[in-house]
Amino acid sequence: MKEIGEFLKSSRINNGVSLEEAAEDLNLATTQLENIEDGNIRAFKDVYVLRDLVKEYGKYLGVETDNIIDEFNDFMFDHTSKISLDDILESRKLAKELEDKNRVASPYTKIKTPKIRIDQIQLKFILISIGIITFLFLFLFIWLKLSNPDKVITSELQGKGEKVYEFTY
Repeated sequence: MKEIGEFLKSSRINNGVSLEEAAEDLNLATTQLENIEDGNIRAFKDVYVLRDLVKEYGKYLGVETDNIIDEFNDFMFDHTSKISLDDILESRKLAKELEDKNRVASPYTKIKTPKIRIDQIQLKFILISIGIITFLFLFLFIWLKLSNPDKVITSELQGKGEKVYEFTY
């Protein structure tokens, strides 16, 4: 990145443009251009923004931006491929903690919990299951009623004119 920054700085000087003039024309802070020319990538939060700034700065200076962007991409690949997976996971964890810490708590910003929803297929299965179980109980009840033809009238209630049946199994 330092080579890219030095190339852009020499191009700016060869074009006779001051750092302040370039920053004003590009609507950037002079510190941003200084960091680009010094190769200080840590001054930028997002490498994609940095890449776009380098490309825009190169266009402004009238240099071939495709070669600069290719060099920038090669540098970023070499730089990021040296970062261990543990460092990446730790960075994500810290970012998540910071995000949670900065979250504003309000009764109006409650975390929504998903409600249990029954879709149409589950509903059909439940209704069919209830229907089959009901049918089986009715079938069993009717079968037990009709399968026992031995009905005996008890003698105690015969005199009163009432018929009481006693089933034997």
